[in-house]
Amino acid sequence: MTRMNSTFTTIGMFVVLMLVMYFMMLRPQKKQQKARQEMMDGLSRGNEVITIGGLHGVIDSIDRENKTVTLDCEGVYLVFDIPAIRNVISKTAAVTPEVKPEVKEEVVETVEEIVEEKPADKE
Repeated sequence: MTRMNSTFTTIGMFVVLMLVMYFMMLRPQKKQQKARQEMMDGLSRGNEVITIGGLHGVIDSIDRENKTVTLDCEGVYLVFDIPAIRNVISKTAAVTPEVKPEVKEEVVETVEEIVEEKPADKE
């Protein structure tokens, strides 16, 4: 009978160890995965992001079918896989193109007339 008690105790300790491991390791990891997936699903044009390589940029376009994102990094457009996005710095609702007011420039041309004097003929 003592042998059965020690077997149940060993199995019980193993089950408790597995439960502790689940609550300490696996469950928080699943929460992190869920939060990351929500971040990836929430990506939109105009978001400022950081890639896993540390590159900062603004999302120009997202191709969900091919799972790629095009970043505008100060005028240089780079294509990355969506999982390469590490963090979203700021979210913008919608990107509106900047409208620059028309500036009319007057072009003033000056024409200088060069007159050459002809030497007088000696008669």
